Amino acid sequence: MALCFFVIMTNAQKKLDWKKVKVLVYTKNGKGYVHENIPSAVACVKKLADEYGFKADVADTSTVFTKENLQQYQLLIFTSTNNDVFATDEQRVAFRQYIEAGGGFVGVHSVVGTERNWKWFKQMLGASFSWHAHFQPYKVNVIDPSHPSVKDVPLVWEKEDECYFEKEIYPGIHTLMVQDVPTLKPSNEKEAENIKTNNGSFGDWYPAVWYQYFDGGLVWVTTLGHDKKDYSNPVYVNHLLQGIKFVASNTGKKDYSKAYANDKDAALQFK
Repeated sequence: MALCFFVIMTNAQKKLDWKKVKVLVYTKNGKGYVHENIPSAVACVKKLADEYGFKADVADTSTVFTKENLQQYQLLIFTSTNNDVFATDEQRVAFRQYIEAGGGFVGVHSVVGTERNWKWFKQMLGASFSWHAHFQPYKVNVIDPSHPSVKDVPLVWEKEDECYFEKEIYPGIHTLMVQDVPTLKPSNEKEAENIKTNNGSFGDWYPAVWYQYFDGGLVWVTTLGHDKKDYSNPVYVNHLLQGIKFVASNTGKKDYSKAYANDKDAALQFK
C-alpha cells in the first residue's frame, strides 16, 4: 500500500478563478422522505453562481451520470439527496470513476442517507445516516478554525437544525465542526435514550462537518441545513460557499487513467 500526502491550500495561498468552475447540483431522492429545503438549496447555489461567476447545472435524473458528462464538472453537489439516487449500476460506476479520476464532491444535510446499501459510497461520504434528534436550537462548534471551509463561521454557532447521528463512520474523515450534544433538549425519555444510543462512544461532541481525500477525490460534507430558511441565512450560505470553494480550489482536471473500478463494489485501492 502506497501512502500519499496532500497539502491543503488555504484561500490566502491559492486563488480560485470562479469563471473556470462548473458544478452539477444533484437533487434526486429515492423512495422515502424528501426534504422541502431542496428548491431553496438549488436557488441558493444558482444565486452564488451568478454572484461569483461559476456555472451551475441542476439535475434530478440519474441519466447525467456518464463518464462523458461528468468530466466537465469541477465538483458535484448532492443537496439533501436521500436513499437510492442511481437507477443502474453503470451509473454508479460512472460516479465512482469520476471520484477516482480526481473529482470533487460536496454533500449537504441528508446526503448521509444516500445509497445506504452501497458500501463504497458510504465510505466516500464518510458515514451513513443513523438517526436525528428533533429540529431545535442547539450549539455547533468549530474545532478546526484554520480550515478555509469554516471561514467566518462562528466558533460557537447557535442555530436551529436537526442533529444528525451516523453509523459506519469512515476513519479517514477530518472533522471540522461538531454537534454539542449536551445542548440538545430531548422532548421525551425515548428521544433521550435515542440520543444516548446513537451518540455511541463520542461523548459530548459528535461530527457535524468534515472533509476527506478518498479514493482519488476530495469530499466535503455538512450535515447542517435542514431548514429551507438556512439557504437565505448569510452565515449558512457562507458556510456552504466556503465548502464549495475549498473543494473547487483543490481539484483539477480529471485523470481517468487513475480510475480503476469497473464494478461499483470493486475492492477499494489505497493509493
